Amino acid sequence: MEYDEKLARFRQAHLNPFDKQLGQGQHVQEAGDDPPCRDVLLGLSPGDPAFQCSERVMDLGLAEDHFSRPVGLFLASDIQQLRQAIEECKQAILELPEHSEKQKDAVDPSEEEPNLRVLLEHRFYKEKSKSVKQTCDKCSAIIWGLIQTWYTCTGCYYRCHSKCLNLITKPCVRSKVSHQAEYELNICPETGLDSQDYRCAECRAPISLRGVPSEARQCDYTGLYYCSNCHWNDLATIPARAIHNWDFEPRKVSRCSMRYLALMVSRPVLRLREINPLLFNYVEELVEIRKLRQDILLMKPYFITCREAMEARLLLQLQDRQHFVENDEMYSLQDLVDIHAGRLSCSLTEIHTLFAKHIKLDCERCQAKGFVCELCKEGDVLFPFDSHTSVCADCSAVFHRDCYYDNSTTCPRCARLSLRKQSLFRGPSAEDQA
Repeated sequence: MEYDEKLARFRQAHLNPFDKQLGQGQHVQEAGDDPPCRDVLLGLSPGDPAFQCSERVMDLGLAEDHFSRPVGLFLASDIQQLRQAIEECKQAILELPEHSEKQKDAVDPSEEEPNLRVLLEHRFYKEKSKSVKQTCDKCSAIIWGLIQTWYTCTGCYYRCHSKCLNLITKPCVRSKVSHQAEYELNICPETGLDSQDYRCAECRAPISLRGVPSEARQCDYTGLYYCSNCHWNDLATIPARAIHNWDFEPRKVSRCSMRYLALMVSRPVLRLREINPLLFNYVEELVEIRKLRQDILLMKPYFITCREAMEARLLLQLQDRQHFVENDEMYSLQDLVDIHAGRLSCSLTEIHTLFAKHIKLDCERCQAKGFVCELCKEGDVLFPFDSHTSVCADCSAVFHRDCYYDNSTTCPRCARLSLRKQSLFRGPSAEDQA
């Protein structure tokens, strides 16, 4: 029978009874209508002899939507709508006045968090900038400033989400710089991954050279191995390689080493004459810098006793390298980097010329503190920082270099001072008393 054939086709799923678009001219269920019977769904017309809806009603379960999507299932259309909603929210936030209270309330619901947090000697301050995209140093995820609260340590510039603050286990690097301001002067002192028990040197996560479960990355400064969360392949100049090999090529270091080297880069803690005295024999720029520094130390007594120099604050020309006016032995890593690049020689030569011009040409008081060679008693006024002069180590008298080395006698000024001291200790003679 025709009815049986259509029923068989229905059972074989050749017809979809749940398709609400049943074809042109077919009935579509409206809200409030009674559900259609099986015969209507099978395409039988009311005039068909086989149409007997009241006698052959079979419960197909149309009263409930058994074929609806499960809760939590996202299809392509749902993801597209979600992305569109996110974009609309972003646009609505951007349309609000920048840095206004409305924008803050819409963006950051956690404004009640404190502005200052102190953890493991870190001093974390809540950042106000919302447009800068940073990376969290703890979880390595991106910090979305528009929708997330984040903090920065004012000491070591450690950045992290507010939710990651309580997970930090590494103390502030600045405390180490304050208490132990010294470099590792051995080139990549590797001890082996087995000495670390195959764990990250910082967070103690399991690591291996094969990358299972995590890749082991070596820090060229400490020689230790770190996981990918603690070692981001940052590049930095290694002090030991610069001092021993005059090698300034950046090498891969861990995040902790990078922050330590960044804080130490301007600290004068390198005494080159003790660490590697042969370096001055191979690097001519170092010899030139040492001579300029020695001249500046000889100029310093003129400036601290000259009112015009104090008012002009000439010594502030070296405020970024304060150790240059204290000694000529200590160097910072930044000094060596600038010497290698040729920057320090140019800038220090300009400062040296400015200082010499003030003493020898511009200031009469400083000119009056010059010396006349007592050996030849000829020539111009001499100053201890002149290139053709020699200075007596005992009385600081200045002579022409040729005169000083050609004269085999003692320094005239030293002899004169010695006679004066003897007369003071000897007291007045008998003739003087008479």
